[in-house]
Amino acid sequence: MLEPSDATRECGDCSLCCTLLRVDALRKLGGVECVHQDVAGPGCAIHAHRPQVCRRYACLWRGGSLDAADRPDRLGAVLDLVSRGATIQLEIHEAAPGVFDRSARLQAIAAQYRASMPVRISDVGDVLDADRPVRVLLPGGDEEIVRGEWTESRRRDGAISIRRLPPLERLVRWLMLGLRRLRVKGYRARGAQPRLP
Repeated sequence: MLEPSDATRECGDCSLCCTLLRVDALRKLGGVECVHQDVAGPGCAIHAHRPQVCRRYACLWRGGSLDAADRPDRLGAVLDLVSRGATIQLEIHEAAPGVFDRSARLQAIAAQYRASMPVRISDVGDVLDADRPVRVLLPGGDEEIVRGEWTESRRRDGAISIRRLPPLERLVRWLMLGLRRLRVKGYRARGAQPRLP
């Protein structure tokens, strides 16, 4: 994520990240509108007092890494570069299931980044379902569909294999899911009022 000084564009009418991304400081789940989104027009009703995570956030478009026409609300997805362990990957958060498959522009962006890093595609389906499928496009042309403990690998040559996480990794996953459930317990579907100073 970029610091505010690194952002080269203003959000304008776009507030898609306010719906698609989880914000723990506001007790807001990903995939639902924030209660602070201004219904009369785009913007944030608590902009002057918004949490630090919201102040610091800048998507790939806002940081200047995509074309001017690629604003998230026009693409139907929010794009980020995210570090997962030692790997950096492009994350595409679809505003609706199937947006990626219907968008030639999103596919072109993914192909550009896929040459050097994995591209992870997720939608706004049931964000609390730990087994909902996530698509990962790998450099070299292979693809994975991850569903909970199971990964279906599709190679460029057409070969398909299915594997389950090893027992230790399943245990770690189970513990991490338990911690996540505790963290989001009590989050309301449409967010919650923050504690402002």
